[in-house]
Amino acid sequence: MSIDPRPAMTASILSSDASKPKTPSPRRTLAAACGAHALHDGYTDLIYVLLPIWQTEFALSYSALATLRGLYAGMTAGAQLPASRLAERFGIGVVLAGGTVVAALGYLFAGFSGGLAGLLAALLLSGLGGATQHPLASAAVSRAFGGGLTARGPLGTYNFAGDIGKAALPAATALALMLLPWRDVLFFLAAIGLLCAPVLFLTLPGRGRRPAGVEQSKAGGGKGGFGLLLVIGILDCGVRMGLLTFLPFLLTAKGSGQATIGLALALVFLGGAAGKLICGWFASRLGIIGTVLVTEALTALGILALIDLPLLPAMILLPVLGVALNGTSSVLYGSVAELAPPGRTERAFAIFYSGTIGSGALSPIFYGVIGDLFGVPWATAATAAVALATLPLALILAPRFSARFEPTANGRA
Repeated sequence: MSIDPRPAMTASILSSDASKPKTPSPRRTLAAACGAHALHDGYTDLIYVLLPIWQTEFALSYSALATLRGLYAGMTAGAQLPASRLAERFGIGVVLAGGTVVAALGYLFAGFSGGLAGLLAALLLSGLGGATQHPLASAAVSRAFGGGLTARGPLGTYNFAGDIGKAALPAATALALMLLPWRDVLFFLAAIGLLCAPVLFLTLPGRGRRPAGVEQSKAGGGKGGFGLLLVIGILDCGVRMGLLTFLPFLLTAKGSGQATIGLALALVFLGGAAGKLICGWFASRLGIIGTVLVTEALTALGILALIDLPLLPAMILLPVLGVALNGTSSVLYGSVAELAPPGRTERAFAIFYSGTIGSGALSPIFYGVIGDLFGVPWATAATAAVALATLPLALILAPRFSARFEPTANGRA
């Protein structure tokens, strides 16, 4: 009498499947990554709203303010690679949720700070927590959607969410500062992060987990392509951080108040969010390099116009400037997975974000020295000069892109 082995085999398979950790769907991964991006980018850029308050509170010079902002960004840049290594061991969800808690605690402690030293320590802590977001969330999205060209659209959505956070959180903070002391506002902002952290822990991949059927992108760029992309990203981020550091002071000199500064930052970031969509459309027709050339040239021209315009025309210009200012970064970030070495997506994102955020840390200090020596208009003009310096580098990068990353004759990539 023979025994049918199929029921036992079926039970074994079901038992084996039940023992495997469940993996989040690509859509859930994208939603969680977008939420993390909005929160962390909002945390980072609301500092620009607080700079004038801290200048009054602690009697700081422009270079000291830029150093304060730079050290926050420097901590974020320096911890990118360690964060990616921790994620390889403990999982993206664990590390990103923990980083969100640390970033929130940094703002909580900033609200308790009684002097410059306490404020600096709190911002360094928040910057450390913020280091987990960019390399881990973007790598999770890239892997969830297959990497390479297939992940460009989801990565664009992820970048768009970051600009929503940049617009919403600073604007809400500026409005709250009209009603509450700045320390109370920071307590509320910290509470938001502490509430979001458990959601990220439960939603994003844990150790050894990847969305089903997803493989790392094997795409790779031409020789030296990633290095040149990194250099352009470093300069582009320096322009953006330098301008945003001095924008509140440039507008103050034109007669704006605290609420107007918050509105101005919101206009820039909303323009930047639109830039993610507009520049994605341009990239499919002009190509990546053509889009970078256009956006960087428009950035330089917009900055120079901003210096001389009165307050109202300057406010009208800000959303347009935001399109060009942030549009370049969207194109560059979306190309990292394509130019990354095979099997090194997290590491490539970590290196790229380390370089760009490190530029965001150091470049405001450089511009701050110019501001102390020559004034805010000259420091702002220096950012326009650096934007123009990216143009020849983009032309050098052009031959290193594979033809499949550029538009075809009928305008489709």
